[in-house]
Amino acid sequence: MPERVDHLVYASPDLEVGIRAIEELLSVKAIPGGQHPSFGTQNALVSLGPSSSLEIIGPDPEQPAPARRPFGIDGLEAPRLVTWAVARGNLEREVEAARERGLDLGAVFDASRRLPNGATLSWRLTDLRVMPADGVVPFLIDWGDSPHPASMLPPSCTLLELRAAHPEPTVVRDQLAALRIDMRVDAAAEPSLTAVIRTPRGTIELT
Repeated sequence: MPERVDHLVYASPDLEVGIRAIEELLSVKAIPGGQHPSFGTQNALVSLGPSSSLEIIGPDPEQPAPARRPFGIDGLEAPRLVTWAVARGNLEREVEAARERGLDLGAVFDASRRLPNGATLSWRLTDLRVMPADGVVPFLIDWGDSPHPASMLPPSCTLLELRAAHPEPTVVRDQLAALRIDMRVDAAAEPSLTAVIRTPRGTIELT
C-alpha cells in the first residue's frame, strides 16, 4: 500500500449511475456527501478505513455547468477510477519540494463542500487541472481543522492495495518518487488504477 491513501476518486458522467455501479460491485450503499460550489459537482462516499474513503463524484444538475469540471467528468462515457489523493500538511512546502524534484503539481487552492445537513466542510488541495500521468500520480490534500470525511461514514470496506499501470512506468515511478511515494506501476497500453478492496461480499478489484 502506498503512503496513506486519503481517498480514491471514482468519477461518473452521472452521480446516480456511479452510486449504483459501486453498490453493485461493493454491496455497500454510498452516503450522500454534498455539493462542490466551485466545481459544479456533487459526491457520495464509502468508507475504506478510519481515514480513507472512496469518493463517487459527478455533475450537479442544481449548479450552472462550469467551463470545465475536474477529473474529465464531462468527457466520461462510464464511471471509472480516475485518480487518488494523499493527505499532507503544509502543501506549499510539499509542492515546492516536488517541483525541485521535477514534478509540477500546480498551485494550492482552497475548496469546500456543502454537506446535506447544511454545514460546510473546507480543505486545501493542489490544482485538480494538473493530473500528472493521467491521474496515476495523486493530488495532495490538507483537511486542516476539518474532520476527515471518513470519520463521518459508517464502517463498511477496507482498502487493501492500490496499484497502477501506464505506458511509461519508469517516468511515473520517478514522478511518484518526487512525492516520496513507493507504488507498483506496471507497463500497459493505457493509464489505469486498480484498487483492491475488502467488502461485505468479499475482496474485489475496482478500476
